[in-house]
Amino acid sequence: MLKQRGLEYVLVQALLIGMILFGPRGFLLIPQSMAPWWPYLQVLGAIIGVLGLLLTLIAALNLGKNLTPLPCPKDDAQLVQIGLYHFVRHPMYSGVLTVACGWVLIYPHALVLTYVVALFIFFELKTRREERWLKEKFPAYSEYCRQVKKFVPWIY
Repeated sequence: MLKQRGLEYVLVQALLIGMILFGPRGFLLIPQSMAPWWPYLQVLGAIIGVLGLLLTLIAALNLGKNLTPLPCPKDDAQLVQIGLYHFVRHPMYSGVLTVACGWVLIYPHALVLTYVVALFIFFELKTRREERWLKEKFPAYSEYCRQVKKFVPWIY
């Protein structure tokens, strides 16, 4: 039952987030000449990370009883188009990606950046499957997709 609802996506997502947080980092992307600026970059990364966490939390609250870790909507789910879902279709993923971008500023290493890019590509693929499920469940979802961008308001 869980596999039919997208459990494998949740497992891959957890693996990628784990790699971003705890995986090997690789070589530093900042040249030594930029070393004096690194603390400022890390503060900026922390601010961006906190904003991403807030986005993720608010998006989860906006979903309310519809919240599930699986990409397949619950049987009794309602289509949510309020709060952050008024601006982007997948604000939780936007929030997680924002946190990941902040993490890259805190730990500007090659492998960390690679994991973040992989997470973005993964979310792109995951949302394609998730949106097929949403279109099957909610006839209004296709129109919602035409009106609201996927991850970044008015852009993408």
